[in-house]
Amino acid sequence: MMQAVALNPHANPMTLTAVVIPTRQKPRLEARFVRREHELREAQHLRAQVFGAEYGVRFDDAEGLDRDAFDAYCEHINVYDTANHLLVATTRLLTGEQARQAGSFYSAHEFDMTALDRLPGRVLEIGRTCVHPDYRSGAAITVLWSALSDYLVRQDFSYLLGCASISLRDGGHNFAAIMPELREAHLVEPALRVVPRRSVLVDAVPVAGAASLPPLLKAYLRMGCRIGGEACWDPEFQCADVFVLLDVAAMSARYAQRFLQAG
Repeated sequence: MMQAVALNPHANPMTLTAVVIPTRQKPRLEARFVRREHELREAQHLRAQVFGAEYGVRFDDAEGLDRDAFDAYCEHINVYDTANHLLVATTRLLTGEQARQAGSFYSAHEFDMTALDRLPGRVLEIGRTCVHPDYRSGAAITVLWSALSDYLVRQDFSYLLGCASISLRDGGHNFAAIMPELREAHLVEPALRVVPRRSVLVDAVPVAGAASLPPLLKAYLRMGCRIGGEACWDPEFQCADVFVLLDVAAMSARYAQRFLQAG
C-alpha cells in the first residue's frame, strides 16, 4: 500500500507538517484554474507553508496565509493530486491589462522595468509559484507548465515575465556560484535589461563546482526564459530575485513540442 503525504491545514505556515493518508492509487495530477474562494485560500495556504519553510518568512496575516492585493487581479492555476484530493502546486498569472488596473506588475516593486515598456504584443506575469516538496520529481511542474503554455497560446501572449528566487540563507555562497553562469549564458540583450531597485551585496566566495540552481529557476531556463539583468535583494524572503523573460515565439523546441498543442 502506498502512502501519500498531505499538508495539515491547521499547521503553522513556518513548518511543513505531514498527515499520512493510505491509498492504493498513484498520484494523478490535474491543473485547474481557480474559480472559487476556497480554492484561492488553498493556494495561499500552500504558498505560506512552502515559502515559510524555505525562506523563513512569516506572513503578517491573521490566518497565516500568503496573500496580497495582487491576488484579486490574478488568474491562479492549482495542480491537484486527484487520487488524494491534495493541492500540490500553484502559480498566479497577471495580464498586462490587469496590471494596469492593479497599478503595476508585481515585479515592478523589485525592478525598474522601463526597458520593457515597448515590448510588442500582450505580456503576462507569472509569480508566487510553488510546489510541495513531496511532489518535486518533475510531474507536478510539468502539469503546471502545460496549463501555462496552453494559456499563453490560447490568449495570444507574446511575452512571459516574472521573478525566480535564490536563497541567501547560506550566506550567499550559492548565489555567488550561480550568477556568473547566468550572466555568461542567459542574459537578455542590453536593450531589454531591467534594473534592480535593491542591489544584492554579498561577499561570499563561490565554491567551485557547487552551484545548485533552484528547481524553479532551472525550470524557467529549460522553458527558454532569459535573465533580465542583475538580481534584486528581497529582505522579506532573505533571497535574491532574478528577473526572467520569455519570448513565447522563441520558446524552446522541447517545451513547444510537449506543451503547445493549441488544437
